[in-house]
Amino acid sequence: MAWTVLAEPGDGVAGALIAELGAVAALRLAVDDDPARGPAPAGGERHRGAVAEGLARWRLRADARSVRDAVRAATQVRARLIVPGDPEWPAQVDDLGAHAQLLLWVRGDVTALSSSPKVAIVGARAASAYGEHVAGEFSGELAATGVTVVSGGAYGIDGAAHRAALAVEGRTIAFLAGGVDRPYPQGHRDLLQRISGTGAVVSEVPCGTAPTKWRFLARNRLIAALSDATVVIEAGWRSGSLNTAGHAASLGRPLGAVPGPVTSAASAGCHRLLREYDARCVTTSGEVRELWGADHVDETESRAHPDETRVLDAMSPRAPLAPEELARRSGLSPARTSAVLGYLELGGAVRRSDRGWLRVPGGTQ
Repeated sequence: MAWTVLAEPGDGVAGALIAELGAVAALRLAVDDDPARGPAPAGGERHRGAVAEGLARWRLRADARSVRDAVRAATQVRARLIVPGDPEWPAQVDDLGAHAQLLLWVRGDVTALSSSPKVAIVGARAASAYGEHVAGEFSGELAATGVTVVSGGAYGIDGAAHRAALAVEGRTIAFLAGGVDRPYPQGHRDLLQRISGTGAVVSEVPCGTAPTKWRFLARNRLIAALSDATVVIEAGWRSGSLNTAGHAASLGRPLGAVPGPVTSAASAGCHRLLREYDARCVTTSGEVRELWGADHVDETESRAHPDETRVLDAMSPRAPLAPEELARRSGLSPARTSAVLGYLELGGAVRRSDRGWLRVPGGTQ
């Protein structure tokens, strides 16, 4: 816990020192006013120089009160701390080597981290209706069939992915750039609370830590490392999502990108991934599954959820019905009915009119 206060995420010097000396001995070296009294790290002059520079920056933060404050804040939000070796520890993140996180702070179900399979759905904050449509369709269909959706909790594509997974009562994980006690963005406070109810809200930085641009970029490596595949749905030419994609590629994780209109700046990053990063073009949830070697799931079967069948059976192609009436006829809750209608609309099976919802004759469902 002390090291998460001293070192910034992905500090390779801290990671290497801890790997060599162990967390306790490395901490003694970091906080001792007389380094000669502590254990001496091995390595050449360059390595010793990096350690000396690390000591200079770590000692600026060497305050036991900061550690105590982080623990108190975590207790208040019922966050759990897991470390390598714990049964719930996700082994995939160890592939980051010296740049791996030291531990994880988790709100929610820690077993979500070790669930399988997991797919990262990421993209632009300023997403278009097209991007959010695709994110919702992919995430909903994947989560409904047991895939855990991983994203960053941000506006745009991230939020659409999380909400779609929750709508089908699936699992989703949100990685934050700040502490798990500081929901960010504030507009997603309720969404993050819902995620922690069935999935997990996770961070490598201690409670009380503010999100910063650097920490967002560092956070992206964890999203890529935890997931069996990463899919970028919409991204500008210099989008942070390309940073996540770069980490996925460097780790050897499968990478997918969704094409968009060639005139759309919001899809320029995806086209760049397809051209320069050997990303796979994905257009359906079945193609997303193929990224990590899963058997192809027939799209018509993946949409044939029992709740969708119940709502469709309650509908007419001629007489529009309000969602409340459809809920009564189908026996589902109003919230669940509204979610199902949204997915049926995406698939072209239903349409909305001024007077209510209608079934589309010959729709895709």
